[in-house]
Amino acid sequence: MYLEPEHTKSRITDFEFKELVVLPREIDLNEWLASNTTTFFHHINLQYSTISEFCTGETCQTMAVCNTQYYWYDERGKKVKCTAPQYVDFVMSSVQKLVTDEDMFPTKYGREFPSSFEALVKKICKYLFHVLGHIYWAHFKETLALELHGHLNTLYIHFILFTREFSLLDPKETAIMDDLTEVLCCSPGGGGDGDGASGGASGAQNHVKER
Repeated sequence: MYLEPEHTKSRITDFEFKELVVLPREIDLNEWLASNTTTFFHHINLQYSTISEFCTGETCQTMAVCNTQYYWYDERGKKVKCTAPQYVDFVMSSVQKLVTDEDMFPTKYGREFPSSFEALVKKICKYLFHVLGHIYWAHFKETLALELHGHLNTLYIHFILFTREFSLLDPKETAIMDDLTEVLCCSPGGGGDGDGASGGASGAQNHVKER
């Protein structure tokens, strides 16, 4: 449903996001990554909250996007099978803890970013991508009924173009949504150039992959 032209053309703005994601002159890269990552976290969390009452342990028994089922890995690296709402809660709780940690996301003058900061941002973006993918795959109908699909599309475009600009997501990770990315980011108003989208999600939906 989310690939139907009448829905993919819905945006809340036609701004060229390709221009918006570029690192401004004289702005520190880590500061730019921190600011945008925190903003995306809040926006994706808000977008999910609009459909959270429909995402339950009964309706979404696994954290699924297309033909892929995601597992959570706890602090000890143990693989945890959980429902979609549990997975999203794990994501949002852990990211909230990170972005409010002065040692990880410093906000005070003179504080240095940790050497592992870029890897941390990549990890956060991976989890946020999973949440966006689940909203599209499992709850686009509800999003459409709430007339919030324009907000979702706009958020997705901005997020994907930002992660592409700074190589924050592995193309193999995002291939599952390449069909949507191709339509949204390469159409008028999307601001993309088409790189990295090859329709990988449409070719392998006969079996379930676990990650």
